[in-house]
Amino acid sequence: SLYFIVEINLLKGLMKMNYISTRNKNVKLTSAEAIKKGLSDDGGLFVPDEFPKIKKADIESLLGKTYIERANFILSKFLTDFTKSEIEKCTEGAYGDGKFSSEKVAPVVKINDSEYILELWHGPTCAFKDMALQILPHFMTTAMKKTGEDKTIVILVATSGDTGKAALEGFKDVDGTKIIVFYPSEGVSDIQKLQMITQDGRNVCVEGISGNFDDAQTGVKKIFTNSEISDELEKNGFAFSSANSINWGRLVPQIVYYFSAYCDMVEGGEIQNGDKINVCVPTGNFGNILAAYYARKMGLPVNKLICASNKNDVLTDFIKTGVYNKNREFYQSVSPSMDILISSNLERLLFDISGNDDKKINDLMNKLSAGGEYRLTKTMHNKITKLFWGGCCDDYFTKVQIWKTFAEDGYTLDTHTAVAVDVYKQYVTETGDMTKTIIASTASPFKFNAAVLSALGIEPYDKNEFELLDLLKEKSEMEIPESLAALNGKEIRFDEIIDADEMYKSIKKALNIK
Repeated sequence: SLYFIVEINLLKGLMKMNYISTRNKNVKLTSAEAIKKGLSDDGGLFVPDEFPKIKKADIESLLGKTYIERANFILSKFLTDFTKSEIEKCTEGAYGDGKFSSEKVAPVVKINDSEYILELWHGPTCAFKDMALQILPHFMTTAMKKTGEDKTIVILVATSGDTGKAALEGFKDVDGTKIIVFYPSEGVSDIQKLQMITQDGRNVCVEGISGNFDDAQTGVKKIFTNSEISDELEKNGFAFSSANSINWGRLVPQIVYYFSAYCDMVEGGEIQNGDKINVCVPTGNFGNILAAYYARKMGLPVNKLICASNKNDVLTDFIKTGVYNKNREFYQSVSPSMDILISSNLERLLFDISGNDDKKINDLMNKLSAGGEYRLTKTMHNKITKLFWGGCCDDYFTKVQIWKTFAEDGYTLDTHTAVAVDVYKQYVTETGDMTKTIIASTASPFKFNAAVLSALGIEPYDKNEFELLDLLKEKSEMEIPESLAALNGKEIRFDEIIDADEMYKSIKKALNIK
């Protein structure tokens, strides 16, 4: 019988993880197939059919390791059809060779005895999206080889600001791919827009949309799930994939940094291995906080997940009431990457808490599509409120928090991280919970220099973006990121603005399809 148990355990170790659709759990793909495809044909998102367990001893083994070594360990649990050397090549290509300005890649900065800022913006585009989008192209090219893909992969991206540039930077000049990014023309910061419209690379295209991020995201999803469009692309030698967080290859690298941050806190003596922490995340599309939820599901000792929204508070209301209602006014804020009313990755959470009930998910998503609203059962809502706490912060209090944190702690927040810090303080006031908390910092303050400077008492109305960078450098005593300074005088390549219903026409033009 002992031999039989050992044999079963060995077989489990050799088993490949399958990926199923949130709208049809009978769909089963390898990780390579799921990453290459991006979105299921039924409109669902791919998720693992089971989650690996990380034990206290596993976390102990990651202490003293580099970020790349920690990433290799976590990713190997999910990418079971990738070889050890393939994963190592992906992580080294993404996080090695000085691509990140911090040796730790994602360092943790202690603000006080309960607040710890996880800086996720040390990559080439100065936003947390680099943590995933520097590695996704390596995943994608590996997946193409593993699946024998001979078509050109067309990466479609809808962006609220940061994903677009990070995806463009990751995929530029990657053989076998083309990348097309759609952004809301008036819904990103000036620096974010400059980063995208000056993008170099022979395989890139950028289009502004007359509308908001939800218009761009909805347009991309409609194109993805249109069989006639897919057939036309296939006849011309193309196949769609996504670099948005609907792609599992975008989401899985984000799980890594929560484990890494926990290890850093243990190493720094801030907590003991096994102690619980809270995680607070500023989010619009729900992917970043979902990664923390998955880390908790795997075994990371997390007490509460604090979901921070700006004035577009659809997620706050959802967590508190169990009703998701996108039928509300859309606000353009000083934290534009969170200006979202349709949080795509929430579908993955709902699938998980429903016990992988794909019929339930289809019902909820159909209601959202038809009427812009759905209501959770009491059981599902209770599961969410047990784990999540939601709060929101408008532009005024966002700026107040930037000023207060700078004045009291000498730390300069960007407009998105400031939302998280404000909501975290609301949580403490309401609950009295002083559990040490990791607050995800999603962007460099230099990406939103005008709003940050305004919060710090400087209103330089007559200054251009690069003069603002210099002013913020002087005020914050931080160095301007090289990639942002290099935008000065760079040629604008993409200045077209189109309506959302012209997106596929624009794609055909970019791919030279008649």
